[in-house]
Parts: sequence; structure tokens; C-alpha cells
Amino acid sequence: MRPDTVTRQTDVVVIGGGQAGLAAGYHLRRKKLDFVILDAQGTPGGAWQHTWDSLHLFSPAAFSSLPGRIMPAQPGHEYPDAGHVVEYLSDYEQRYELPVHRPVRVQQVRRDGDRLRVETDKDTWSARAVVSATGTWWRPFLPATPGRNDFASRQLHTTGYRRPSDFAGQRVVVVGGGNSGAQIAADLATHDGIDPTWVTQRPPRFLADDIDGRALFDAATARRRALDEGRTDTGGVASLGDIVAVPPVREARDAGLLKASPMFTRLTADGIEWADGTRAAADAVIWCTGFRPALYHLAALGLRGPRGHIPTHGTRAAGEPRLHLLGYGDWTGPASATLIGVGRPARDAAAEIAELLGR
Repeated sequence: MRPDTVTRQTDVVVIGGGQAGLAAGYHLRRKKLDFVILDAQGTPGGAWQHTWDSLHLFSPAAFSSLPGRIMPAQPGHEYPDAGHVVEYLSDYEQRYELPVHRPVRVQQVRRDGDRLRVETDKDTWSARAVVSATGTWWRPFLPATPGRNDFASRQLHTTGYRRPSDFAGQRVVVVGGGNSGAQIAADLATHDGIDPTWVTQRPPRFLADDIDGRALFDAATARRRALDEGRTDTGGVASLGDIVAVPPVREARDAGLLKASPMFTRLTADGIEWADGTRAAADAVIWCTGFRPALYHLAALGLRGPRGHIPTHGTRAAGEPRLHLLGYGDWTGPASATLIGVGRPARDAAAEIAELLGR
């Protein structure tokens, strides 16, 4: 903390100005609490500003909305693209006059008597409660694959992919059997002049063509309800499959352009090698291998549990009742990493914070 840092006070600090942070702000405003939202990004839209060009939502606009404001349809698109989501989040911020401060990078949250101290690259905030809503986009996961440091050409994660034209004339290996892997493999496969190889740990499991984000939200919610009531685990979304057959993926699959190979065993200087010694040359490898929760700013609280998660009761940290975590996945609320799913846990977090503060 710099010696010239100003300390400012508020009831609640929300860390992160993406969809989860805005949903938290909406419900904190309804509870008439004093709060700020600190966003590391310079402009509204959260991680949606940084996705690949062809990305679309899994659900129609009306089923992809934050609390209080239905997302308007995007003309010509049943499933809105990322740019439309950015516009929606920007409008949402303005419509509810949410107090977003940007760009402000939170460096650490510490206990400070009966308050929490939020240290940033600008000022320091003293709060009675904190909502961490930083998501996962900022912490991409790369597996420890043998030879990864030997590969002499380009490697990037999902977060670095933008468009097929960046790989014109190249042999590209796409690693990962989830939605991002399937979508990026399809994106590359349907453009002339690119030679893609899609590799997955197990044969890809496509959801039925008529399943979209609405059904996924219902499945996640039913699973959480069953677990909360002590009933048998329904399996949730994982029981349905791994890949939503959005139109571009479905078209590439049906055209025979989206065929997965088994995962290779190592990278070589100029490509990949499978267990039987078969090799394939590559000019680039795109790792669509998922994310981990971005929780570095909470390290000083000493709350981390297995797999980098912080144990929670609902959204409240088990080891620090003044801290809530929102939007990281099912462990912080059913489907809470989605636009449609984050509203309910955001409402519950705001209600618990209001109760904690005696409001």
C-alpha cells in the first residue's frame, strides 16, 4: 500500500464489474446499501469484451438476462453475439446508475478489525462486507503436458483466440473437448486454407440439438436443489453432455468437419506425438482447457480450500462471513457463471449482507 493512499469507507465493496458484479450491484441497491463496484477493465462489458469474434450465447436474449432488465433481442440473431452482450451490460450499468469505478485493480483484501480493507492500485477502501465477483477468464488453465516448452511455434489459450484469419495457411491443433474447444475447432474447420486437428481427452459428448442454455440452467438448478434437500445427485449439466450443439458446431459436425482425435501424449519441437509414435506437424496449438477462479486478491485471508476453491455456505465464505463469492460456478450458486443464473445467488448474497449489517 502506497504511503499516499487515501482510505475511503463504504458498506460493501464489489470486486469485478462484469455480469456477476452488476447483478450484485442491482440487489445491493434494492437493499439501500452504500456500495461501490471496482472494475479492473477500462470499459464496461467484463470478459465479454475479450472473446473470439464468432462467439454467441447458448440461449435467446430473453433467457440471458440479468435481474430487472430483459436483454433485448439482437436483430437477425436468435442467439446474441458477444458484442450485443457488451452493449447490454453497458446499458444495464447506466440504467441502474451503478457506482462502478474503473479502471481499478484490487491487489489484496485483508481483515482490519471489524471491517475488511480492500487495497487497490488507486485508493484503499474500508468495507463492512465484500463481494468477490472476478470470475475465471483472467486465470486460464494450461495443463502440464510433456514437451510444452519444447514446441517452437505459437501456443495460446482460449483467451487469446479471436478469428480464423489469424491462422490462414496454418496447421492448428485445438485441445479440449468442451464448448470452447468445439466452437473454435468448428470456426477453423469451416474456413478454407486452415488445417485443424481437434484433440480431446475422451470422445466428445454433444448435447441433443434441441438443448440450449435454458435447459442447462434448469438442470443446474435441479441438481443444486436435490443436493440441498439431501436427495440423490442428478448429475446436473454434466449428465447431459459436454458440448452444446450451437448452429456453427452442429453444421461443422454434420458436414463431417468436426472429428476429434485422441489426446496426444507430448508436444515436439514442430508438432504433436501420440502414444503409438504417430506424429503431426503443427504451426499453432490452441489450449481450450478451461479456467480456474481468479482469487489471488483474497490470498491474505487464508481461505483457500481444495482445487483453489474457497469453501462456502451458499455464496458466503465459510471462514469469513463478511465475504461473499459470486459467479464462479455451481459452487457459488447454480449456474452462477451465466447471465441467467447469477441473479438468484446475487439476490441471496445481498440479503445476507443486509442482515449482517442490520439493515
